[in-house]
Amino acid sequence: MNKIIKIKPLGFPWETQDPFLFCAYHRDEYPEGNKQMGVDPKDLKERNLGSDFTLRNGWRMYHGSTVPGFPVHPHRGFETITINKEGVVDHSDSMGAKGRFMEGDVQWMTAGKGIQHSEMFPLIHQNKPNPLEIFQVWLNLPEAKKFVDPYFKMLWKEDVPVLTIADKNGNKTIIDIISGSLNGTDAATPTPDSWAANPDHVVGIFTVKMAADAIWTIPAISQEANRSLYFYKSGSVKIENEIIKGNHLVHLKADENITIQNSDTEAYFLILEGKPINEPVAQYGPFVMNSHEEIQQAYLDYRQTQFGGWPWGKSDPVHARDAKKFASPGNRTNPIV
Repeated sequence: MNKIIKIKPLGFPWETQDPFLFCAYHRDEYPEGNKQMGVDPKDLKERNLGSDFTLRNGWRMYHGSTVPGFPVHPHRGFETITINKEGVVDHSDSMGAKGRFMEGDVQWMTAGKGIQHSEMFPLIHQNKPNPLEIFQVWLNLPEAKKFVDPYFKMLWKEDVPVLTIADKNGNKTIIDIISGSLNGTDAATPTPDSWAANPDHVVGIFTVKMAADAIWTIPAISQEANRSLYFYKSGSVKIENEIIKGNHLVHLKADENITIQNSDTEAYFLILEGKPINEPVAQYGPFVMNSHEEIQQAYLDYRQTQFGGWPWGKSDPVHARDAKKFASPGNRTNPIV
């Protein structure tokens, strides 16, 4: 039986399967920062500031104009999960919450009925480069949860389980368990209204690093689930006797054990899996609902309420250069964990 359903090159963003909506991988080799924790203006010439997604000199500004990142923008109807592998991300939102997270930390935010937030990448080092590596995953909310109160949770590095599995030759595979369970090790608790909060939905989010020549088997889960493997860094691996080159997406059968054999360099993957929600998806820009009419209503509600307004005075706030990682709840009723 063929355990591989589909193989295709990775694009931008990465293709996802229900219950996931979107996945983006960002690797930017940012230079030294200036006094504003941004890029020297002379290095911004010839960039399309406000919408700079072209990898030039190893980095992009995205929607930032001084500090790279994503200034204030709204969301409704789904969740964002931001996995930080390297660098600094500063969060601010319309409920007054703010935070900074760094290497190994994960931010899990339920947009629910509506929130504005910004995600900026301050260049805190003035005397050395500021590399950034993050994933952002959008996880859908079922219709019954589209209008829950927004919720913001930090999974700090020390709370994210890391599983190390050695093969018979001692070659290691290291897995960060962001969501779900693997080999009896459970992830930290997700946000309460998430599709992932119910273990029966077997929502798994894993980042994986395989040593050279390592062999690892992904254990089977539910026949109803979807499973996607994003092979984003290295030369090639063998999956169930099929040679897969780096920078490829592989959709796999979820109810089968899947054996991966690495080649002679370290290999890096993201794995997303889980039972589908199986509801209509209407998506336009930052809103994800179940119908076009609900999308229109989302835009109307946003114009009328601004989802609580924007208390920060500027669209792209960043925190103090010397701030360590932190999370502050602001005026929200739900505390940040």
